Amino acid sequence: MLKKAIVIGMLALSTVSVFAKEISFGIIATDSATAQRDRWEPFFRDMEKATGLTVKSFYAPDYAGVIEAMRFNKIQVAWYGNKAAMEAVDRASGEVFAQVGYADGTWGYHALLITHKDSPYKTLDDVIKNGKNINFGIGDPNSTSGFLVPSYYIFAQRKIEARDTFKTVRNASHGANIQAVLAKQLDVATNNTEDMGRLEATKPELAKEIRVVWKSPLIPSDPFVWRTDLDKDTKEKIRKFVLNYAQNNQAEKDVLKNIYNYAGFRASTNAQLNPIRQLELFKDRSKVQADTTISDAEKTKKFAEIDAALAKLK
Repeated sequence: MLKKAIVIGMLALSTVSVFAKEISFGIIATDSATAQRDRWEPFFRDMEKATGLTVKSFYAPDYAGVIEAMRFNKIQVAWYGNKAAMEAVDRASGEVFAQVGYADGTWGYHALLITHKDSPYKTLDDVIKNGKNINFGIGDPNSTSGFLVPSYYIFAQRKIEARDTFKTVRNASHGANIQAVLAKQLDVATNNTEDMGRLEATKPELAKEIRVVWKSPLIPSDPFVWRTDLDKDTKEKIRKFVLNYAQNNQAEKDVLKNIYNYAGFRASTNAQLNPIRQLELFKDRSKVQADTTISDAEKTKKFAEIDAALAKLK
């Protein structure tokens, strides 16, 4: 019996050891799962070699799928946009630990509105004025550049709603929106300089078919997020790998360039998300201001709550 107990105990320890060396890494759906897999798998294989971890990849059909996977500990690390990272921090035990940087040395990107070069729309004013004739593509509701940033800078500041402005509105990934604009299935769509930059690099003849009609202020570049309860040893292995990746290795630089013209990483924290939190709160304030169904007293109360939250971020 004692021998049997020892064997069972050894097996249990062995199982714990195996599981401790395995992590799942989530990738948000800025494009099809196939396209994302082609871009990210070489990075994960390099992570395995450098850390000794087994890295499983997770590609959901939408941003919420990755957030929920982290919430239920189906994944322990993820690449998010800032808005999705904010949701992961608030609802899924997430913590920002790194930020991606671009080959041009910048740490940010821009949201865009795009249309086909043959369309009559040349400016944002043209788009808003002719909204009832426009089939509009917006991003995933948890997308920073595809949804939150245009929702605030284009719609909230004009006190209008996308669904009231356009003939039709549909949500889709950045990649799907580009394809729909090229096929003239959408008249105008949100996008960003990451995806457009990739199109210019890989298919310049198609990029020339697209016109940019609006460009946002700079958005902080994307964060890497891990679960706060991931063990310290695994965190340290991941942190060391990520922050040193592509520093002096050309093959690694090529891997990052193929993802989104990335060039490396720097350490970051949840404070990176503060500008995005401010946008959300400003958007909420605009909605309260435009709401005719609530009393002045209720508006005053909601304004006070929003302003207090904004003050904490300053």
